[in-house]
Amino acid sequence: MKDTQAVQKKTQNEATNDFNAIEDILHSYFDGLYHGDVTQLKSIFHSDAWLKAPGLRRSLSQWLKDVAERTTPAELNAPIDFKIISIDVVQDQAMAKIHCPLFDFNYIDFLGFLKEEGKWIIVNKMYSDIKS
Repeated sequence: MKDTQAVQKKTQNEATNDFNAIEDILHSYFDGLYHGDVTQLKSIFHSDAWLKAPGLRRSLSQWLKDVAERTTPAELNAPIDFKIISIDVVQDQAMAKIHCPLFDFNYIDFLGFLKEEGKWIIVNKMYSDIKS
């Protein structure tokens, strides 16, 4: 009985650690978007990630170039209204749904994560302007 409880406790701790690690990455994502910090953004995405919206596909490198060239929300003194809507973790994969009001857009992003070599990383991004 004690062995079963120890395994359950370890599994719960790992799940909490995974959830917290993903939450930390999401906050880095929000901070990177707000400040236009491409180094920070690059560090949380897998190098072969693609960013996809209806009718639009961009490689990570193209997206980072676009982020670097635009005025940042911080420079515009825009409010910080990013929100985590949900995080769903299943073993070594996860999906986060987030709300990213940015400039004149009202984005909902779905960020796909994989845990590889003990580290969570964003492997894809799908997003759409929900035109509130």
